[in-house]
Amino acid sequence: MKQAARAARAEGRLVGLVPTMGALHEGHLSLVRAALGQCQTVAVSIFVNPAQFGPHEDLSRYPRAMEKDAALLEQLGVHYLFAPQPAEIYPGGFRTYVHVESWSERLEGRSRPGHFRGVTTVVLKLLEIVQPHFAYFGRKDAQQARLVRQMVCDLNLDTEIVVRPIVREADGLAMSSRNAYLNRDERRAATVLHRALDAVRREITGGERDTQHLQAAMRKVLDAEPLASTDYAEIVDAETLEPVTRLRRSCLVLLAVFVGTTRLIDNLLVEEDAGKPGEFGVSL
Repeated sequence: MKQAARAARAEGRLVGLVPTMGALHEGHLSLVRAALGQCQTVAVSIFVNPAQFGPHEDLSRYPRAMEKDAALLEQLGVHYLFAPQPAEIYPGGFRTYVHVESWSERLEGRSRPGHFRGVTTVVLKLLEIVQPHFAYFGRKDAQQARLVRQMVCDLNLDTEIVVRPIVREADGLAMSSRNAYLNRDERRAATVLHRALDAVRREITGGERDTQHLQAAMRKVLDAEPLASTDYAEIVDAETLEPVTRLRRSCLVLLAVFVGTTRLIDNLLVEEDAGKPGEFGVSL
């Protein structure tokens, strides 16, 4: 992979990387298409990263579909599929990890201790191996994307991080490899995440700016679904990830919800109109 990427850069080609854990869906493929539209050489990595799973999480049963994934990527015209084994990424004696201070312990990090240390470590390794001009991430994992951007900035890396919109099913459920865990009743119940976010969107469109009121509107929808159990439902500044009491500049409305035993996340982005202070646009 290093040799191929070096050769592409030596030929003056823009190199793009789409890091994934496989079990590809349309959300991943939208990132691949964005990379192909911008770069002359595109690599997609598939690596189920053991360092970002806790001891009681779903590493062993995480969906894996390498042959299907490879066929999809070939059809799209991806130039390289990089699918290393864990022992190649974490060889014997490995002991160096990357940690984004403070932000790694909030929200997802609070619920999944050590998760982001694993994410930022493997992303840094992938960026060092491929050295892409651009790397593509989905906004569904909004906190992850923010931490990766911060790591790239802090460590003076030459890669530009491109964050793309969430891709949703027809009923609003954000696409996720973990959706495959849901049975029929749970799949129906899982739309509660989108319904809760949509309730916030309607409140904001109606003029509500108080985040306590907005969070209560979310909780009302979530609590009404018997198959759902809320891990967190919070509104934070999109840059600092700090809680806010009123909407300002750019905010994220973030959800993590168990539907049955499956943990799902989703979010919406709220941005103030630069030309109309106090007016906000919402991106689901």
